[in-house]
Amino acid sequence: MKRSALDRLVSWIGLALAAVLLVAGGLLAVASTFIGGQVSDQLAAQKVTMPTQAAYANLSPADQAALAPFAGQPMTTGAQAKAFADHYIQAHLTALGGGRTYGEVSNEYLKLAKDPAADPAKVKELGDLRQTMFMGDTLRSILLTAYAFGTMGVIAGIAAAAAFVGAVVLAILSFLGMRHAKVAQGDVLVGEAE
Repeated sequence: MKRSALDRLVSWIGLALAAVLLVAGGLLAVASTFIGGQVSDQLAAQKVTMPTQAAYANLSPADQAALAPFAGQPMTTGAQAKAFADHYIQAHLTALGGGRTYGEVSNEYLKLAKDPAADPAKVKELGDLRQTMFMGDTLRSILLTAYAFGTMGVIAGIAAAAAFVGAVVLAILSFLGMRHAKVAQGDVLVGEAE
């Protein structure tokens, strides 16, 4: 194969790959924008305001540090949702349950509710705790799902940028290859001495 023909072949393949990367980058950019918008819109619709320092002053220093950057802001991002779920709701659920999980409280309640000798006030108290922990865990799950989708949107945005950069690099290399094909000696075969 002549050197100029090989240069053209490789250059056309590079241009085709650049086009594929441009399309992929465009799709990833659209996905990133869509996901980010959906997460923001859905969280904003709930009209949740991140707690202020006064509301989380009694929490651990790690929880306070995680909540501090978002204090008093409307919740609109996945990062805010994660901080609220893991460092505000979870901290309160742990305190309410005395370190027990919803599953542990629920099992205790079911066992106590079946006991005919159980104090009805105690059964009601444990049932109320069970319900509160269930609602808290459900809210945490919803917020952490928003965080996961928000993270996917960020990753899609980074991948879009990488695809665009790759497309530009391949296009430049392909154009340089086409230029080289014009000046390459037409009768030299690849693998032979020039």
